[in-house]
Amino acid sequence: MSRDLVDFAYSVDAGDWGDEGHLEMLVARVLHAAARDLDHQEGQPFPLEPSEVSLVFADDQIMRGINAQWRGQDQPTNVLSFPALPIRPGQMPGPLLGDIVLARQTVERESRELDKPVDEHLTHLIAHGFLHLFGYDHMEKDEAEKMESIETRILASLGLSNPYGDSEPD
Repeated sequence: MSRDLVDFAYSVDAGDWGDEGHLEMLVARVLHAAARDLDHQEGQPFPLEPSEVSLVFADDQIMRGINAQWRGQDQPTNVLSFPALPIRPGQMPGPLLGDIVLARQTVERESRELDKPVDEHLTHLIAHGFLHLFGYDHMEKDEAEKMESIETRILASLGLSNPYGDSEPD
């Protein structure tokens, strides 16, 4: 049996996120799949004790304030990640990986626009936010291609399709 590489805590601060038991199972499934992928496919080291991720399930109003304060963008966004300590892919993380914040209305709207179930889009966003905690980014084309290929692989391991299709990385 493999050891847990990550542990998590979460809070539902605002928004109708549905049954918390379902939400907790979804988060556990995504984070464990993402950590296993980084460990097995990318050679990402992990501490002996699981590193902790904190997730905040919020609404657009809360997310707008966070996005304005930390990124200077006075609008909500779907997911934001805040690493506890800045690391690069392949570096050993500390006991606290960082925080992932998600906005319910934006996730729902994007799900409708993508014609995908909310849980499927949420799965992608949690994996995306998790990779940011390990230093993955999508600002440059090569970085975006790497990050998106890992996201696609994680989602495939969970039985989900490529969220990027044949599009160019953002």
